[in-house]
Amino acid sequence: MTRLKLAGVRHVLTMNDAGTELRDVDIVVEDGWIAGIGGHDDSVAQVIDASHFLALPGFVNTHHHLYQTLTRGFPESEGRGLFEWLQMLYPIWAGLDADMIETSARAGLAELLLSGCTCSADHLYVFPPGSDDFVDREIEAASSLGIRFHATRGSMDLGRSAGGLPPDEVVQDRRIILRDSERLIATYHDPHPGAMTRVALAPCSPFSVSRELMMEAAGLARDEHVRLHTHLAETQDEERYSLDTYKLRPVELLDSLGWIADDVWLAHCVHLSETDIDVMGRAGTSVAHCPTSNMLLASGLAPISGLRATGVNVGLGVDGSASNDGNDMRAEVKQALLTARTRDGVTAMSVRDALRLATRGGAACLGRADLGSLEVGKVADIVLFDLDTLHVAGGLQDPAGIVALGTTKPDTVLVHGHIVVQNGTLQTADEVQIAARQREESQRLFNLAGAVSRR
Repeated sequence: MTRLKLAGVRHVLTMNDAGTELRDVDIVVEDGWIAGIGGHDDSVAQVIDASHFLALPGFVNTHHHLYQTLTRGFPESEGRGLFEWLQMLYPIWAGLDADMIETSARAGLAELLLSGCTCSADHLYVFPPGSDDFVDREIEAASSLGIRFHATRGSMDLGRSAGGLPPDEVVQDRRIILRDSERLIATYHDPHPGAMTRVALAPCSPFSVSRELMMEAAGLARDEHVRLHTHLAETQDEERYSLDTYKLRPVELLDSLGWIADDVWLAHCVHLSETDIDVMGRAGTSVAHCPTSNMLLASGLAPISGLRATGVNVGLGVDGSASNDGNDMRAEVKQALLTARTRDGVTAMSVRDALRLATRGGAACLGRADLGSLEVGKVADIVLFDLDTLHVAGGLQDPAGIVALGTTKPDTVLVHGHIVVQNGTLQTADEVQIAARQREESQRLFNLAGAVSRR
């Protein structure tokens, strides 16, 4: 049995149902689980002085494309909406190989840990020839870093020649997709509380996936009791495509395929009608809100206030690093707060609302009742912010506001009771080595893309 005590935590935002906040209390961790909050336990062997810390549940990232960390900050992305942006990048991503996938996953997940993210989903949907172990390599990277990971096996089977958006070289036959999905679930999915690895199925989007694949993936997921994920209603271009191709709006299309349900979480959901929101609310479908990506590509501001008012659960996602250029969950909290107020007024979202999206909301998106709050019996995924630093000075009337709106980064991050970040430094890998390898693999990808374009 391993026991750890965070002694005298100055301020605790529990994110429990009552919104309880505590001051000057101990948090006792036992074998990766929270065993006590508030009391004093002098028998604990390992003690961390937490008297200058604010404690929060670990942030949960509900939507990402880790491979895109290889193409972030790309100047050709400027001035392009989603469809043009994808058409420009797909030929580059067609050169991805397993080493690039693992390297980019390590880089992106390391950044996420340093921002206070303790659990991340990833939506990997580009599978060029030779990609049989892409998801395996991502899972290996997550395991080595010590982050909780939900691998969503993405897919595209509708290439350009069949009327879809992506080039044919990055799509797969749906029989291959479904076989690999079965393999990944059997090999890696852990349904038990406290699981470090889970698998979900995630056909990419209505403009890159056939209706047959959407329905067969949903059937497989429900047979195997795993969750479903896809992009939806991100842009007006998508809405036009859906109407032109299927005579249905995006939410109507998904509903006709059995995808508006309580085991589904959808990325973006920017362009929704009131009827769409009502349908999603009644079904219990969740939304991964990605404000930075939506602004960078000028997709629009999602109706988060309306979704939440209708009972739709909302989490946060940093989205692909080529449409965000960073992997920072704390920054996404700020963006969610600011965009909600910009869209719907100054009372649309509070600081604690935004933090709840990043914790409880994200956990619910991923179907995780065991994380998202600091309570006895929940996993010990804990983020500690130092309240004695320059970035916080003058803001202690409400330190939660400083975390949500300031620039401070976490001092310490625990995942299942293990310290993975301490003094703001990654403990499970060498950050310098990760960065160096990432630069090499990014350059190799662009070199390959240049060689192909010159043929």
